[in-house]
Amino acid sequence: MSKTIKENYPVGDFAIWIIIYVELVTFGLLFLGYAFSRRSNIEMFNHSQLMLETTSGFINTLLLVTSSYFVVKAVTTIQNMTDNRREEFNKKASKWLLLAMLFGAGFLVNKIFEFSYIFGEGINLSTNKFFMFYLLLTGFHFMHVLLGSVILFNIFQKTRVYGYTLEDHKGIISGAAYWHMVDFLWIILFPLVYIIR
Repeated sequence: MSKTIKENYPVGDFAIWIIIYVELVTFGLLFLGYAFSRRSNIEMFNHSQLMLETTSGFINTLLLVTSSYFVVKAVTTIQNMTDNRREEFNKKASKWLLLAMLFGAGFLVNKIFEFSYIFGEGINLSTNKFFMFYLLLTGFHFMHVLLGSVILFNIFQKTRVYGYTLEDHKGIISGAAYWHMVDFLWIILFPLVYIIR
């Protein structure tokens, strides 16, 4: 039988929630800037959007959402562990985290190809306002996925040495919260930049 440990709210490390709040406000301001700039020149924004590879953006959405699912499975595995099966539950969680990292890496590789195409077309921050926002938003998000991948790797390393217990698993919850924020931001960014005309 697994014991139920009462979680404090917010779950995980309080510092991660401050970071998440700051990141959400920052992206929120960028999203507002994009929306107001688009409103003043809809035709140019719509024309520029046609140069983006929507299929690539959709694939990246699937990759991140699936990766987040695997992170949820890893956290749930740790939360359901029993005291006498610590190694087994950490091993299971490490497998879920490995899958999450692979899908996150898939996002990064796909995005690199997309950036290569855009830069290959001679597009940069000064091309127009649409591409300025596109490169700022997707580039900034790319860096967050990269950081999130490093966080997932550190969590993965801890599961490999059976470091999480039922009583002490704040680290995996904090890392998962950050990864879900990265996923959530992309779910807003993708339709806003790639689809909405």
